[in-house]
Amino acid sequence: MKPSTAKRTATPAVILSAEEIAFVKRLVLYEDSDILALNKPSGLSSQGGRGQVHTLDELLWAFARPGKSRPRLIHRLDRDTSGVILTAKTKPAAGFLGKALMARKFSKTYRAIVTPGAPNPRGGVIDTPLRRDEQGREAYMRTCAPDHPDAETARSRYRTLAEASGCALLELDPETGRMHQLRVHLASIGRPIAGDPRYGGALVVAGHAAPRLMLHAQALSFPHPGGGTKRLEAAAPADMAALVAALGLL
Repeated sequence: MKPSTAKRTATPAVILSAEEIAFVKRLVLYEDSDILALNKPSGLSSQGGRGQVHTLDELLWAFARPGKSRPRLIHRLDRDTSGVILTAKTKPAAGFLGKALMARKFSKTYRAIVTPGAPNPRGGVIDTPLRRDEQGREAYMRTCAPDHPDAETARSRYRTLAEASGCALLELDPETGRMHQLRVHLASIGRPIAGDPRYGGALVVAGHAAPRLMLHAQALSFPHPGGGTKRLEAAAPADMAALVAALGLL
């Protein structure tokens, strides 16, 4: 999960179709006077996408009040990652949540299907540094030595929830928010996420197709601008739940 980099000054409103407005409103998980949380589907860019399809950041104009700006993304999820994503409805809430995110007061929980089985050990911490690698218009993250000039600290906790023939279901808690962190960390220990060919993930698991990245942001806990701590959860999307069931990872 990465901090949002969207610029908010003098941003023109995006005109959305009735279908787009209905679509994004179906994604709402929770809303109050300060925040709006959504269950982002796989395949939808958080922001900065290419082509003619609107990003989630642009779709947020569906929630703008007349003469006001849209809610502000507090963080991002990779395009192919599904799950909880948080926005702020006011500037004070955005400032509060942005500072909390930078101070690592957010707790994030993901689930992933990996191959070819459970990690060894079945639970632990991966703290290998990462570096960004630009290849043309594509950006990758690579593991690297701590003394590499471009090294960024990265730390991910994991534990095995279930194991079946050639695969496992993991719970993941990233303590840092580097791009593609969980994907690269799991690949680095020989357990890439299913449906992630960019980092060596299988597209077929035990005879069942994994047509997209099997990574889901299941829960998010954070300090609420109004006080206290808020925890939000999003059920796994139907395709991932079906694959979990088909593989016997229940």
